[in-house]
Amino acid sequence: MEAAAVHPQTASAFELLDVHYAYQDIPAFNGVSLCIPAGQCIALLGANGSGKSTLLRLLAALCFPDRGRLTAFGEDLSAERMQQEALAYTFRRRVGLVFQNPEVQLFNPTVFDELAFGPLQLGWKREEILRCLDAMLAEFSIVHLKHHSPHRLSGGEKKRVALASVLITRPEVLLLDEPTAALDPCSQSDVVRFLAGCRGTGRTVVTATHNLDIVAEIADYCFVLQAGRLVAQGAPKDILGDGALLRATQLLHAHWHVHADGLAHIHDHRHHLAGAGTGT
Repeated sequence: MEAAAVHPQTASAFELLDVHYAYQDIPAFNGVSLCIPAGQCIALLGANGSGKSTLLRLLAALCFPDRGRLTAFGEDLSAERMQQEALAYTFRRRVGLVFQNPEVQLFNPTVFDELAFGPLQLGWKREEILRCLDAMLAEFSIVHLKHHSPHRLSGGEKKRVALASVLITRPEVLLLDEPTAALDPCSQSDVVRFLAGCRGTGRTVVTATHNLDIVAEIADYCFVLQAGRLVAQGAPKDILGDGALLRATQLLHAHWHVHADGLAHIHDHRHHLAGAGTGT
């Protein structure tokens, strides 16, 4: 896969300063301040309703803060600025979003058309489109699906097509909402392997998930959200080693099993990294 077009002078991909956002007067994001460095792989952790998807929508310029400041690549990201055609074009070229449900972004009659759509909108030449399209089909093992309808594919196949359709334009920033949700174990492994391979490549990757199993492999740094607020941040080993935090944010679930003597036992199910310590 070709590397993203990284701008080395950019210290941060995104910065939020006291950002607030509400859906029809229902608060969803409450005074969040954070910085996402360029070239880092970030995990957004939190239970359902914590604000992960809202943050991704803000970063993708699908919605804009009601209050506070949001910047992308050092420039203000606002509805007014995104009305400028040149700025919007550049931003959409640099930032790609993969939704949790691939159905909402797959709309072309064939997989070929799906992958070609983005490059066509960007005015690429036919030869470049075909070259990159073939590379993406091979990268995500979907060559055999080239002329299939996306809506007749399995969940894992749809996810791979969605990823390929975004990555074919080589975005500098990749945003993913629950990329392993509703996938079979084999498809989950494929997605995690891809995300792990993004580390150290210069691409900024922000993955929203509540699946702690994948965090150690895909993330350099974590932000933990709860009820629209940033409640913790740190390296994966520190976040995963904090049992009290994981319980408080409903990221730690109870594990139930039966002992040989027939007695049932319930305890916290923990995820460990080397050097993260032990927990209950």
